[in-house]
Amino acid sequence: MDKGLLLVLSGPSGTGKGTVCEELCQQQNSLCNSISVTSRFPRKGEKDGVHYHFLPEAQFEKLIEEGALLEWARVYGNYYGTPLKQVEEKRAQGLDVILEIDTQGAKQIRERVKEAILIFLLPPSLKELWNRIKGRGTEKPEVMKERFLAAHGELKEISNYNYVVFNNNVSEAVDKIKAIITAEKCRVARN
Repeated sequence: MDKGLLLVLSGPSGTGKGTVCEELCQQQNSLCNSISVTSRFPRKGEKDGVHYHFLPEAQFEKLIEEGALLEWARVYGNYYGTPLKQVEEKRAQGLDVILEIDTQGAKQIRERVKEAILIFLLPPSLKELWNRIKGRGTEKPEVMKERFLAAHGELKEISNYNYVVFNNNVSEAVDKIKAIITAEKCRVARN
């Protein structure tokens, strides 16, 4: 059995990474997402073990010390990371795994997993990005501004990715990423 692909989907907060990942996983039986761990508190409607594994900060730091995370970062005052064992088990079963992570985590993946496929998701415009951040209604105004300002720094990372996909429309973005997966599976090096 062939080892599954490792895909990374990054982009500024509000680009629709979660929505695109969810739709991709529903359409592709061989694709699953990895449930990240975080030290932040759940947002309204989020469930432990479904959206994230919510851990106390001390427990998260223990995972870092043990080398149990494929990547991790401190973002907006909270830790986020990807459990290494979970990803490797799924890939060993032939499943493709998609990670919805920020540019800090993507950099770690790029250094650690050379065959990883990095995709940068962009909004149609910065104005639309601001509208999406505001429209979520999950953060205070100062946090929304912080996320929007951080987007400018994240955009500078695009050249470190293999692909860029604009999320003008979720179904179109999903179709483009499915095409990327198909193309990657046809690479001579993988066959």
